[in-house]
Formats: sequence, structure tokens, C-alpha cells
Amino acid sequence: MDSPARRPPRILLCSAWQIVNIGDIAHTPGILGLLEKFIPGAEIILWTFKPLTPPARDLILRRFPKLAILESPLGADGEPDAAACEAIDRSDFFLHGSGPSMLGWAHAEAFVRRTGRGYGVFGVTYGLYGIPEKETLSRARFVYFRDSASLERAKLEGVHAPVMEWSPDAAFAFDLRDDARADAFLSANGLEDGNFLCCISRYRNTPFWLMPSHASPFDAEKHACNEEKKEADHAPLLEAIIAVARETTMKILLCPEDETQMEITREMLFEKLPDDVRGKVVWRETFWLPDEALAVYQRSAGLFGHEMHSPIMCIGHGIPAIVCRWAEQSTKGIMWRDIGLGEWLFDLDRRDEAAQVATTVLALAKDPAAARAKAEQAASLVHDRFRQTMAVVLREALETTC
Repeated sequence: MDSPARRPPRILLCSAWQIVNIGDIAHTPGILGLLEKFIPGAEIILWTFKPLTPPARDLILRRFPKLAILESPLGADGEPDAAACEAIDRSDFFLHGSGPSMLGWAHAEAFVRRTGRGYGVFGVTYGLYGIPEKETLSRARFVYFRDSASLERAKLEGVHAPVMEWSPDAAFAFDLRDDARADAFLSANGLEDGNFLCCISRYRNTPFWLMPSHASPFDAEKHACNEEKKEADHAPLLEAIIAVARETTMKILLCPEDETQMEITREMLFEKLPDDVRGKVVWRETFWLPDEALAVYQRSAGLFGHEMHSPIMCIGHGIPAIVCRWAEQSTKGIMWRDIGLGEWLFDLDRRDEAAQVATTVLALAKDPAAARAKAEQAASLVHDRFRQTMAVVLREALETTC
């Protein structure tokens, strides 16, 4: 007699780290999309690390209308409230989504204390913010690090989960698009499909104190570092913009990844452009959500700049993306080497690498077809790895499913 069919697993997903950066918003629908694709029928409860803004909540629910969302922070003692306990009791498995570290380590520990069931970690960097994640990571059924440098560091420091490997950040799988907003924006600004590049810039340290929604105190040390380095950090981008504007028919869109970057691109890029170049550059004045951003990126010839998650969203869809980084950022940029895009990764603390940014961006603009082929090859590697690692997520989630 055949045994009864096993029901799909119930997964408690911890994600939604912050909402002032479109990349951090994209983490959550990215992992939800992977679960939908590779574990069809699974019941997912999203346990947010931080409360969602109404626009971010609406964006997620438009794509995943059946999703249950739990916004119940742990108490000061690390214990869940009644609503969280109910969600924990219903769930077979706890999954920590992609992010800068295992920010939700205490949520995983609370899940295990109450249920004794397993948990896994998907696509994180290791060793940031002084988070006491080492032992929690070691007790996980699996840990997938989003950059090889994190994986090696975790091994050296004694993290010893049964499965410890590399897997891409889940934001590569982000697939929400607001085509109507994108079309209206591009039309209003004279940007033609395939004939513009996107550029994003930032300071060394995110000035959270400038974000009304973040309510962070002013950090004099980080501000001083930003002021000291901002001219040199923006010089390669300025050189690239000028080269593309003067040597090709392409325009440039200056756009943001977080809430502070509209002003940064205005001050450090747009206002410093020569008159003959400025007419080919569009400065976006307002923040946007990742669905509009992705729809714009998909109409562009590619992207370059100081950020990481807009490039991740691009490469996930085969759109070329060039990344500049520096010491103040985490090792997440190393993932560009992990997916075969080391030639598009530049360390601006190295003068020789900074000097290559403009020529690389110009080469992309002059031969977008070759750049697209390179991006699509990386995308294929990313999605193959998702298929392999999500098979492990499914296997472990089914272990405790009745």
C-alpha cells in the first residue's frame, strides 16, 4: 500500500532587514520567488526583521498575494510574542534569507528553543556588525554564503555547519517590474531603450543620519571619512560619464539605490559635468522602489557605479553591470569574481584599478551586445546555482514535514 503523499512544507522565512535601500527591499521578493519556483505549494510566513513600509508591503503582496506577513519583533529577552509563537508552531522549518550577515540569528534560536526543528541560512555575508552568529550558523542544517570570502573566513573561524557552500544573493532572483512607471519616466526624460547607461554613486559610509525614516544619530567619524574620500571616489565615474557622452550616442541616467543618493549624484556628478556633457545626462530627483528600477534597468544598455544590489538585480536578468568598491564595504563585492565577472569589479582603493573604470564603461557602451553576452553567461551560472541550492532547502524543509 502506498504511503500517503507528504504535504508541502510550511516555511518561516526571516527577511526584510531595512527599507531605505532598494536592494534590501529586493532581498525578500527574491527569496520568495525562489521558494515559489523550486518549492511549489509551500506555505510561507514572512517574519520581518524590521517593519515594512506600506509601499514595500504593497510591492511584495502584489507579487505574492497569498503571503502571510508577521511583523512581531522579539522581546528584549529574545522571546517571541503570542503572534510569533503561533507562526513558529505552525512552521516546519526556519529559513534565514539573504542579507549582510545572519541578522536574524536570535529569531532562529527562538524557533529552535520552541520547536526543536531545524533551520537554514541562504545567501549571507559573514562577520559584520559584531553579531554573535558563529554558533548559530554552526547549528544550521545548511549555510550558503553569498561571497567566497565569507565562506573562507567562516571556515577559518570555526563555523562548522554540515553544509557550508557558496550561493548567490537571493536578490539576483528579484523579478518585480513596474513597466508603466518606467515607460512614463523614460519618455518624460528622452531616454531610449538600449541607448542609455545607468549610474549610481554613494559615499564610503551610508549617511543614515540624513534619512528621516532611519532616525540615526550623526556619526562625525564616518562623515569625515565620506568628505575626505568623496572627490577621489567619484572621479572614475565622472571620467566614464564624460567618455560615454562624448564618444557614443548613449545618454546617462543618474539614479539612486538608497534615499540619500539623489543629492549625492546631483552634487558629486551632475553639477560637475562640462556643459557639452550635461545635456546627455538625466538626474533622477526622487527615490524609487525596486520594481520601477528593474524595469528601467532592463531598458538600459547596462549599469555602473558604487553600489551592489542594483548590479545584482541587473545581472539576474542578463543586464551588464560594472561594480566599484572600497575597504569600507563588506566582502559582498567579491561575488562578482564568484560569478565570472572579475573584469567588471574595481577596487577604488587601488589606483591602477580605479584608472580602468572609464575605459571599461566605454567598452560596454561601444559594444553592448558583447557586454550583454557576458552578463547572460553570469546570469546562467547564478540560476544554475539557485537550482542546486534550493534542492537542499527543499530536502531539509521536508525532513520535519508531516
